[in-house]
Amino acid sequence: MAPLLEVRDLAKRYRATDALRGVSLRVEGASLVGLLGPNGAGKSTLVKICCGLVHPTSGEVRVAGHAPGTPEACAAIGYLAELFRFPPWLSADEVLRLHQELAGSRGGAEERSALLELVGLGYAAGRRVGEMSKGMQQRLGIAQALIGSPPLLLLDEPTSALDPAGRRDVRDLLVELRARGTSVLLNSHLLSEVELVCDRVVIIDAGRVVAEGDPGRLARAGGVEIETASGIRHFPDAGRDDIPGLVARLVAEGERVYEVRQVRSTLEDVYLEVVTPQEGR
Repeated sequence: MAPLLEVRDLAKRYRATDALRGVSLRVEGASLVGLLGPNGAGKSTLVKICCGLVHPTSGEVRVAGHAPGTPEACAAIGYLAELFRFPPWLSADEVLRLHQELAGSRGGAEERSALLELVGLGYAAGRRVGEMSKGMQQRLGIAQALIGSPPLLLLDEPTSALDPAGRRDVRDLLVELRARGTSVLLNSHLLSEVELVCDRVVIIDAGRVVAEGDPGRLARAGGVEIETASGIRHFPDAGRDDIPGLVARLVAEGERVYEVRQVRSTLEDVYLEVVTPQEGR
């Protein structure tokens, strides 16, 4: 089966600036892919090209097998921009009705009600956007992206306006959508969010992919730490299989062992290692 999103050697040049320099990535069915990178890395340009809003300089993109911007590709995508605004005088239900008309969805009131319930706004169908908190508007934005049940969601910082409880709810929602067969390309600055829910991570820096893979596999073992009565002993080259022998040796030497930890790098460690620091970021 063809991937829902396939990007091959994508490049985009704005006059003297290379926003993208040969980016390739895939989003398969029923998967969550995290897109990470510093400001100016090219993430937003990549997403806009996938939506058909920006034309690439070279390379190729296919959305459900179709060129970006075609009716077939647009029907396969649900999109939530990082900075979006709904008319403040419209109610939540009216916003979704408007986007149903724009998307050609025939889901009617049943679809609107189900989507508001899904994002935790079932009680606010009649509330005007201007009376909503930023977090509520963010939830409404996710609901509009789901109109028509697109198989692929492109979400740009969907938890940026939410408190910790709201971010957890969005994480749970993304996991539920994956279980239903929906795929998500999640553009986020919150590494912890990506690490918790994403199947794969793609890190972009200066227009290039600098790391990608399963979040757990990107992290590397960093040895073993053993807490003893005389302090913490660090064995940087040790692995899981070495732990019994290390503990036995320490005990034989008269040490009292309280705790053993296998040290692993985090996604943040990997990110900071592969992304080049630049002034002004």
